[in-house]
Amino acid sequence: MSEPFSVPVTVRGYETDVQGHLNQSVYLNYAEHARWSLLQAAGISQSALVGTGVGPVALETTIRYRRELLAGDEVEVTCAFEWGGGKTFRIEQTVRKTDGTVAAEITGVGGLMDLKARKLVADPQECFRKLAADPGVFGL
Repeated sequence: MSEPFSVPVTVRGYETDVQGHLNQSVYLNYAEHARWSLLQAAGISQSALVGTGVGPVALETTIRYRRELLAGDEVEVTCAFEWGGGKTFRIEQTVRKTDGTVAAEITGVGGLMDLKARKLVADPQECFRKLAADPGVFGL
């Protein structure tokens, strides 16, 4: 199995809390940044996605905090889609320091919403496969 898609991020001072740790909500920003970067790497821009009448939706997110992150820490944020059947998919993400220490694990359930019908599309996997120049980035 190949390595999951990842993007580098540097923890910025203004993202930390009064204890000097990365603020809990910022982990969600890092995860979303990695997801949109994966879409771009697959050849799908945000405007093109919405232009087709669909948009991604987060249905559930769980964060497991493993180790603290401090201003200046360099991390990689991974993103791997897991496809089952039906209208939803899982996204597994890891925030890992350059020394290999896992700082957080983020698991999400998502879908693609038909923006006119306001309902999840029946087969998001096929939708991404059709839209992507490189569906392999999605594991398709």
